[in-house]
Amino acid sequence: MARKYGRRVAFYVVYVREAHPEDGWQLGINRREGVVFHQPTTLEERLGIAEEMCTKLDLDIPTLIDGMDNAVGAAYAAWPDRLYLVGRNGRIAYKGGPGPMGFKPQELEQAIRKELGLKPLASDSRSTKSRTPTRRGGRRPRP
Repeated sequence: MARKYGRRVAFYVVYVREAHPEDGWQLGINRREGVVFHQPTTLEERLGIAEEMCTKLDLDIPTLIDGMDNAVGAAYAAWPDRLYLVGRNGRIAYKGGPGPMGFKPQELEQAIRKELGLKPLASDSRSTKSRTPTRRGGRRPRP
């Protein structure tokens, strides 16, 4: 989606507090896949985990880091993950449900098209299916 609309829409990943830390609510699948981190206590630790996430997921979308006060995560109810579209007027144009069940990229794409004044996509799921991003440019997370 970022490749498709990236010239007209700024896409960002905002890394918030660790959803499933080793010293919290750790999931078995995370252990099996080697995604095991303690909840960071410093911004430097959070930045390190975010950098590793960007590398493992091969992200090419710029990544921003929430502060240790978790202000962004709290303001946007972002935990564990959520999709938002901020409209040209600075107001929320789309707020997805909490992930993973509320993570619906096809709804975000429809909201983007509406914001850009484009016709809605047909309900053909092939046209809105999420694709794995590829890394281009080695973007580093920013606090």
